[in-house]
Amino acid sequence: MNWFNVGTIVNTHGIRGEVRVISRTHFPEERYTVGNKLALFMPESKAPIYLTVASHRQHKTFDLLTFENHPNLNDVEKYRNGIFKISEDKLGELDEGEFYYHEIIGCAVVTTGGIDIGKVTEILETGANDVWTVTPEKGKPQYIPYIDEIVIEVDIDNKRIVIDPMEGLLS
Repeated sequence: MNWFNVGTIVNTHGIRGEVRVISRTHFPEERYTVGNKLALFMPESKAPIYLTVASHRQHKTFDLLTFENHPNLNDVEKYRNGIFKISEDKLGELDEGEFYYHEIIGCAVVTTGGIDIGKVTEILETGANDVWTVTPEKGKPQYIPYIDEIVIEVDIDNKRIVIDPMEGLLS
């Protein structure tokens, strides 16, 4: 079964069993809904610990969660550095033109003229639009903005992306 990272517990918050989570999901309302079961993977462990969300709120850049049967700090302190993951069957459907990061990373990028640029190795969130780091076999990485004017085709099934780079984009 494939598991996908949706957040990391970075610290505790207060004495009532709250944890600070740096979220890696665009669906925190869905993932952290009261009553939802989350799979927590601790470093060096392959087996998840299942926790049921008792409360969720946002504070600054963090999602703050509490869990059923974990009413105080001592109950949750051991979960620090744990990573919340969801199984592939819980990913859900996206709108047309939207993709999960794991679908994009590893895709080969070619220009409309057939020039091989490299493979997507990282996705950077900029606020305005994502920027894909495309790393060739030799040479330095290229940074491709995910905008309609540049990204012409995304073929997830064949792990292939076609771009029409504007002048000066590729170095």
